[in-house]
Formats: sequence, C-alpha cells, structure tokens
Amino acid sequence: MAIFRQYIAPLIVVLIFFVALIAVSARIFLPSDLAAPAPIEEVRPEGASPTKTAAAAIVSPALSSTTDVGVADLPPTLETLVRGFPSVDGAM
Repeated sequence: MAIFRQYIAPLIVVLIFFVALIAVSARIFLPSDLAAPAPIEEVRPEGASPTKTAAAAIVSPALSSTTDVGVADLPPTLETLVRGFPSVDGAM
C-alpha cells in the first residue's frame, strides 16, 4: 500500500496533469477559426422570428465609445471595471 501512495498515485496525478496540458496547448495548432470562442446568439421566445436589425446587431455589435449603451445592464461597480474610469480633463 505504501508503494501505491508514494509512487503510483503521484504518477497518475502527474500523467493527468500532462494530458490536460497537452489538450489545452493543442489549440495553438488549430486553424484560427476553430480556436475562436463560440459565437454569442440572441435568445428569442419560441415562434418569434429574428428581425433584420437584431440579426445585424448579433453579427457586428456597435461597441463605440460615442454611444452610451449599457453593457448587459451591469451594476455600477462592475461597469467601472468594464469601461474603465471616466476621463478627466487635464489628465494624461
């Protein structure tokens, strides 16, 4: 039993670690379109057809700083983390 605890169990743990490391590192060799995160889709009620503007918003969302669109209705504490601190005149 001591041989299992000292040699075999740690070897199994290390082997599982290396298998997971290789699986995660394999993304480097995938084509860029396969390594990208999955696209985000809009959730619609059943039977509702997507509108043209909604489909366009899914494909290319407007993330410009000129529009003040709330990011997923974030609470004020998280909105500072997402958007950053407001710019102050005279600051660098």
